[in-house]
Amino acid sequence: MRYLLDTHVLLWVLADPERIPAAIRAELASSENAVFVSVASLWEIAIKRALQKEEFLIEPDEIHRALIPSGLVETAISAAHVLEVAKLPPLHRDPFDRLLVATARVDGLVLVTRDRALPAYNVGVLRLP
Repeated sequence: MRYLLDTHVLLWVLADPERIPAAIRAELASSENAVFVSVASLWEIAIKRALQKEEFLIEPDEIHRALIPSGLVETAISAAHVLEVAKLPPLHRDPFDRLLVATARVDGLVLVTRDRALPAYNVGVLRLP
């Protein structure tokens, strides 16, 4: 399976893995699966860090440096992803989440999230409680 982490899940994987149920942690850690992180998540973290949002206290460059040792694969934003965003219905207002949904749809990834609104986009989701 190929997974794409939502931004909050990325933060939990790197800084607070106990927030993720053990079965899902095991699924993400399995060598049979690939786990991707969108540059959009790094962008979101950088913006929210600059705004001093409480849950985004970690520096984006620390997260970036931690990706490869953690087995996570960075994925870029492409024109295909942006064009897919334009096709999405207005179910969710967060532009970062919309870009992650579009990335998952274009690249055939399952989005790992706790966001209840995202499955309505007709995208594969592994939802955290």
